[in-house]
Amino acid sequence: MAVLGLAVAFGSGPLAAAGADESATLSGIVLGVGAKESQRVVSWYTSTDAAQVVQLAPTSKVDHGKFPRNAQTFPATVAANTVNGGYNGHTTLDGLRQNTSYSYRVGSGGSWSPTYTFKTQDFKGDFDFLFFGDPQIGSSGNVAKDGAGWLDTLNVSLAANPDAELLVSGGDQVETANTETQWDAFLAPDKLRQYPWAATIGNHDVGGKAYEQHLWTPNTDRSAPFYNGDPATRSGGDYWFTYKDVLFIDLNSNAYASGADEAHIDYVSDVVKKHGDKAKYTVLVYHHSIYSPADHANDGDNQLRRQDFPTAFSNLGVDLVLQGHDHSYSRSYEIKNGQKANPDEQPGATQVAQGPGGVIYVTANSASGSKYYDLTDPDVTQDPNYGPDPLNPDNHWANSVENQEHVRTYVKVQVHDDKLVVQNLRSGTCAAPNAAVELGKVSWCGPDSGASPAQPVGSTVDKVVIYPYRDHGHGHGHGPFPGEPCWVLQPGKGGGHATATALS
Repeated sequence: MAVLGLAVAFGSGPLAAAGADESATLSGIVLGVGAKESQRVVSWYTSTDAAQVVQLAPTSKVDHGKFPRNAQTFPATVAANTVNGGYNGHTTLDGLRQNTSYSYRVGSGGSWSPTYTFKTQDFKGDFDFLFFGDPQIGSSGNVAKDGAGWLDTLNVSLAANPDAELLVSGGDQVETANTETQWDAFLAPDKLRQYPWAATIGNHDVGGKAYEQHLWTPNTDRSAPFYNGDPATRSGGDYWFTYKDVLFIDLNSNAYASGADEAHIDYVSDVVKKHGDKAKYTVLVYHHSIYSPADHANDGDNQLRRQDFPTAFSNLGVDLVLQGHDHSYSRSYEIKNGQKANPDEQPGATQVAQGPGGVIYVTANSASGSKYYDLTDPDVTQDPNYGPDPLNPDNHWANSVENQEHVRTYVKVQVHDDKLVVQNLRSGTCAAPNAAVELGKVSWCGPDSGASPAQPVGSTVDKVVIYPYRDHGHGHGHGPFPGEPCWVLQPGKGGGHATATALS
């Protein structure tokens, strides 16, 4: 019983479902985002291919762990686990009601996993979600320390934001795609069974099937341009979902060569065309930060994406782009068609009014402390189009804020009817758990390259209020600040880009 109790507490290790004659061993149960507010996806590993279901009931109807007779059951899709034997399962919970606490468990007959709970909230109106950069469990060389930092960030962030409705991934859940000990540590926190994880595939996740087997995603297109390799041995795909007023589109940016960027743009265009009119905001998520502030700033693949993506995203009305990969934090200026939209926007501005085509790009720092990259100086010899900011030459021209303190952080996004609020918050200090610091992977810690003491957990690194441009269907948008002009869109000549003119 002591072993079972330990496994339940951490929630990730193999669990023999209780009460079975031939019990299945279940592990890696994780709650995922569904295609809309009334759905969730549950994924797991299992030792048997026997028919399995997820049983669901309002928590108020579950009596001391006993589910009511009329509990809903959702049949699972169970397939062979091609990584390490056994099987993986997933199913979509549908028809959820708003403002309801639900309990669920995985199994069949008398053989069930432990019971977990989650809560839905209003299906309309304002909401918060949290964005996490590169846990990359195992990248420090010490899985346990990386897992401890990841667990602490989830606990800290959700203690401070218990009503957050989504957990959004920046990619690189693990260091090595098919190493299950790393996946076990990533999936260990019970918060991943209580809040829906919106997965993103990173370059360390793409080289095997484990990502896809652990993290099933809705509306996923796994056609060749988005899959980046043999579908029998790799993971990938682009997918989308809607949540309240936001259309989320998630891209597999590992696929970028041989026309893949163009295919991604076509995918985003198609999704926006079909579903964009139902949302007030469009948020893109992918792994490789095109406006990297650190080690990956001038990687050849990122230089290509910087050419391919920005104008298309501006033309499609994207509001916010969330990225990982660079293990440091940055927040861009308002970017339109690959250029700074307003030359007068000041570094670190706390309020930004987006004009038509304006996009804000955010890069998330490490959420686990497993690896940090130091900020780099702009280098025009590597990319002449990614030089210094005239207003702050230490930064790259695209970035209003660049930050690295070698402490764990996460990004909180507040979605309001008339604005987005983006805030980067510290989830740790220089003290453990902070694997890269503990193991001497970095030589300093704290603000100002370690010259200042670490700031407390929960303190703010950066915060900005974004007032998006709004076209109300007649070519007119309205400025968000008092006294700001109304804008009218003028079609470009000869099929060129539209321009905005202020009306008096």
